Amino acid sequence: MDQFNVEKSILFSTDNELVRQTVARFPKRLVSYVWPNPYDSGSLALVRTAITRWGFRGIKLHPLFHAFLPTDEVVLPIMDEARRLHVPVAIHSGHAPFSLPWSIGELAELYPDVRIVMLHMGHGHGVYIQAAINTAKRYDNIILETSGMPMHTKIKEAVERVGENRVVYGSDIPFHHSSVELQRIKMANLTEEQLQLVLHHNAASLLL
Repeated sequence: MDQFNVEKSILFSTDNELVRQTVARFPKRLVSYVWPNPYDSGSLALVRTAITRWGFRGIKLHPLFHAFLPTDEVVLPIMDEARRLHVPVAIHSGHAPFSLPWSIGELAELYPDVRIVMLHMGHGHGVYIQAAINTAKRYDNIILETSGMPMHTKIKEAVERVGENRVVYGSDIPFHHSSVELQRIKMANLTEEQLQLVLHHNAASLLL
């Protein structure tokens, strides 16, 4: 973060206690999202405790990792809690069969009042990337996050079609390197104002 002049980062891991301890060490630099497994009997209690008692600021879901569709019944109580607590939900996208943009769009339709961050905006598949943009265009509660998406031209398209206030930079550390992710943003031919929105202001106002 210091090397690349990053003011704050959102931190999440399946080890939620580790996240809690780490954010407690660096409270001015890190923001925590709770990462539940919807199949665990204690997942809803974990979400409630993390947000209302531990100070976590959002929820992370990984449909591929835990093998569920975004609109499966097991997910809906967590989404209900996100609605009640007014926190964003970040969802991995870009891998069949569980985390395709269309499925995330169906979830956005069910919960129009919950901010949904489509992580990786379709990831590495051109069809999924286009679907992420098209889906976010349709549902104004979807925010597109850029990490791991290789096409810099699609960042510009997302800004122009979805809106400059609904695209956010992400690093996906430790899986990607910040220098690569930042360079992709810089090559997207955005205006200086749009760069500031994507790299800072949007996340600061919507997700932190």
